[in-house]
Amino acid sequence: MARLNLGNINQHIVEAKYAVRGELAVKSEEYRARLRKGDKSLPFSEVISANIGNPQQLDQKPITFFRQVLSLLENPKLLEHEDILLNSLGYKKDVLERAKWLLDHAGSVGAYSASAGVPAIKESVAKFLEKRDGFPADPSKIYLSAGASSGVNTLLHIICASPKTGVLVPIPQYPLYTASLAVLNSTCVPYYLDEAAQWGTSLAAIKESHKKAKSDGIDVRAIVIINPGNPTGASLSEADIRSVLEFAAEEKLVVMADEVYQTNVFIGKFHSFRQALLTLQKEYPGKYDKVELVSLHSVSKGMVGECGHRGGYFDLLGFKSEVEEQIYKFVSITLCAPVVGQCLVELMVNPPQPGDPSFELYDAEYNAIFNALKTRAYALYEAFKEMEGVECGEPQGSMYLFPTIHVPARAAEAAKKEGRSPDEFYCMRLLEATGVCVVPGSGFGQADGTLHFRTTFLAPGTEWVGSVKKFHKEFIDKYR
Repeated sequence: MARLNLGNINQHIVEAKYAVRGELAVKSEEYRARLRKGDKSLPFSEVISANIGNPQQLDQKPITFFRQVLSLLENPKLLEHEDILLNSLGYKKDVLERAKWLLDHAGSVGAYSASAGVPAIKESVAKFLEKRDGFPADPSKIYLSAGASSGVNTLLHIICASPKTGVLVPIPQYPLYTASLAVLNSTCVPYYLDEAAQWGTSLAAIKESHKKAKSDGIDVRAIVIINPGNPTGASLSEADIRSVLEFAAEEKLVVMADEVYQTNVFIGKFHSFRQALLTLQKEYPGKYDKVELVSLHSVSKGMVGECGHRGGYFDLLGFKSEVEEQIYKFVSITLCAPVVGQCLVELMVNPPQPGDPSFELYDAEYNAIFNALKTRAYALYEAFKEMEGVECGEPQGSMYLFPTIHVPARAAEAAKKEGRSPDEFYCMRLLEATGVCVVPGSGFGQADGTLHFRTTFLAPGTEWVGSVKKFHKEFIDKYR
């Protein structure tokens, strides 16, 4: 008899939900395995994993400069043959120089680094933040992490002290936050984004949710902002950010700014919470000095798309030193972030500049990826506009669209018989018919009475978009 079973393991893990890699994703991988073995019985010839922002799985090519540097970090002996690298393999002089610099400062990528990250790489992040925001950054307040998710996990472990600890989370949201809060046995305090206003952040909605939670005895300690949004893609205006920070100052809320999609902006402009807070501190001395802000970024998204290398950072402002000591202790328990991922962070924040030997190719690759993403986003958007009962806002950014779907009553009845919500039922039928895996809106949270799904626009080509349109018409006709 096994010692562990579903009833006696940590029930907070059992209760946590993470739809992005849930039942649909598992089934899509089963289909992928069958196709690899030559199964011809399925009604599709490939699986499109539109359920997760995993760019290189969907054929986004790595940036050459990044991978060339990494190849030298993984195998430094190659540097003994500079003539071959430069004259036969297409490496540029700045690639070799960067690799040598990183090897000098990080040492072997197979060795542990300092718990908070390689000091020289943290200095590069600080220079990036100063250039981006116009205010100096302190490397000692920067922690290199295994992607932004690791940083979120660290901060929530610090913030969440009991079941009565509450964290304001946008709905719809990336389910990392609700899942993590469930595991930590703390309280998610949802605030709804305004779909009618292109998924804008409503301060009135935040205040209402905060007030209700406090009246229920919840100690609301923090607010999460995903900017640009996931799954919605919406970018906050500077005015919206300032209003959130004003509310945070009034209510003593820690602000967690998830900014991993900061370069994926099609409409408007990215404004960082860090820049906004430091500007407010300058404009209103004393009023905002005690606001605690953590800003998170990652190599997984944007034009970098290096999800598998697990690199990211978070930057702290306004935290007490005694709390920072506990944050350092927590990250020390896991020793350090992957050193190759740390090096990728350095390359992301300090890419080739005009005049550098690698700049022309880097710039061309970067812009080609951005333009391809935008083209695919609008192709999918136009397809949704032609589909009966589907409503979708214009693509604003990130890597996703989050359309509303209206399904016939008979489809909702069929879903109920299967024990599924209507959006789950729709997404399952879509996967079974086309091999396209998306995520039902219920996995991210949605207003009562509404149905959505999230899809990436990372997959190349347009054939899969056509198969989604064909399926949708047949689905609507079947259950009409």
